Amino acid sequence: MALSNNIIGAINFVATLLSIPIIGTGIWLATESGNSCVKILQFPVIILGILILVVALAGFIGGFWRIPWLLISYLIAMLVLIILLACLVVFVYLVTIRCSGHLAPRRAYLEYRLDDFSGGLCRKVRSSYQWDRIRSCLSSSSTCTELNQSYRMAQYFFNAHITPLQCQFKK
Repeated sequence: MALSNNIIGAINFVATLLSIPIIGTGIWLATESGNSCVKILQFPVIILGILILVVALAGFIGGFWRIPWLLISYLIAMLVLIILLACLVVFVYLVTIRCSGHLAPRRAYLEYRLDDFSGGLCRKVRSSYQWDRIRSCLSSSSTCTELNQSYRMAQYFFNAHITPLQCQFKK
């Protein structure tokens, strides 16, 4: 039994060390001021890093000093984290389940439309508040710089070299 507690303590010590770069990344994302896409990720990354740190410390202390109630708390917290991760995977699957590309004439790639995704995601993206955040995020990236331009004639739009994603947002 003592060996298994030491193994739990060692694994959680490594997890504690690995949570520090996650928290550091979240803090670094918080200091990045230019990109609104990055701002969306800063708090979830910091919270995830802190949760991993707290759970790993509980496992390390409980395993190394053989504190049964702390090990039970560690196991319950780890179970909750695993369940939350599974819920996230199911959510992402449900949001993208209907997503399938459509063949486009004279294109080597598939086109995707917003209507291909779940209704909840479509309503969320079409709301003016969310769309303004998404648009500012896309226009600040190097991929979608054309969103900052205005096309006076349709021919200018058709002659522009833009990706299918940008084309979908322009319509």
